[in-house]
Amino acid sequence: MQGTQLDLFPHEDERNPIKKQKQPKLGRYERIQRELDRDNSDQYKTFVDISSVPSLLSKYTFVDLFCGAGGITQGLSQAGLTPLASVEISPIASATHKKNFPKCHHFCGDIEQFSAQDWLQQIGSPEVNVVVGGPPCQGFSVAGKRDPKDPRNRLFYEFVRVVSEIRPWYVVMENVPGILTIQKGSVKTAIIEAFKSIGYPHISVAILESAAYGVPHIRPRAIFIANRFGMPNPYPKSQLSIEEYKPIESAISDLPDYTPIPEINHEWTYI
Repeated sequence: MQGTQLDLFPHEDERNPIKKQKQPKLGRYERIQRELDRDNSDQYKTFVDISSVPSLLSKYTFVDLFCGAGGITQGLSQAGLTPLASVEISPIASATHKKNFPKCHHFCGDIEQFSAQDWLQQIGSPEVNVVVGGPPCQGFSVAGKRDPKDPRNRLFYEFVRVVSEIRPWYVVMENVPGILTIQKGSVKTAIIEAFKSIGYPHISVAILESAAYGVPHIRPRAIFIANRFGMPNPYPKSQLSIEEYKPIESAISDLPDYTPIPEINHEWTYI
C-alpha cells in the first residue's frame, strides 16, 4: 500500500481547508505534579542542576528492561553509563536495539522467561549499578481504558522480580502519569510497597516533561527512582520553559513518506 505523507505545516486550502491542530494539553498533570512537589514526606527526592554535569569517576553499568528500540539505553549511554543487558519482546524493536548497541547482551523474548542471574553469568556476573525500564502502560494510561485488570499490568511485577534478582544500586522506572491516580492511588501505593518488599525502601516519584529537556515532543512521564542505601534520588531540574519547547516539526519535517506499521504503533496520533 502506498504511504501518505501528512503535511506537518498547516496551510489554508480553499478546496480542502485543514482543521486547526489542537494544542497539547500541557496542564493535564499539573495537579498531580503540585501534590508531589508539596509532599514533604519524601526525604530522598532531590532536584539537581544538569546544565554542567561532571564526568563520571567510575564506569557505571545498567540493565534496560522493556527496552524497545533503545531510547533509555541511548540516554544513559550518552550520560556515560555502560549497557550490560537488555530485554525486549518485539523482534522489530530488538533488531534495532542490537544494531545500535551491538556490545549489549540482548534478550529478545518474554520477560517472564528471562533469568537475570543466568543471563549475566554468561558475561562474567558483573555488578549492575542501575536497572531501568518502562513496563507496558496501556492499562494505566488516560489515553486508554485505565483497566486495573489489564493483563499487561502484571508485567510490572516481572520488572520487580528481575530487580530482586540483580540487586542493583538504583532502580529507575518510567510510566505514564496516570499510573499515579488509577484506583485512587492504590496502584502507586502497590508499586512503592513492591519495591520496599525487595529491599528498596528509599523510593521517590516525580513527573518530568520530556519537552522541558529539549526533546521536541510533549511527553510527561512518572519517574520512580529507588535505591537500597538511603541515598538521595536525583531528578534533573527543567532546562526549558513552556515557551521554549521545541516543535516536533524541528525533528521530523524532513522525513520521507512511509507506510504505517500498526503493530509497532507507527501511526499518526491526533491529540
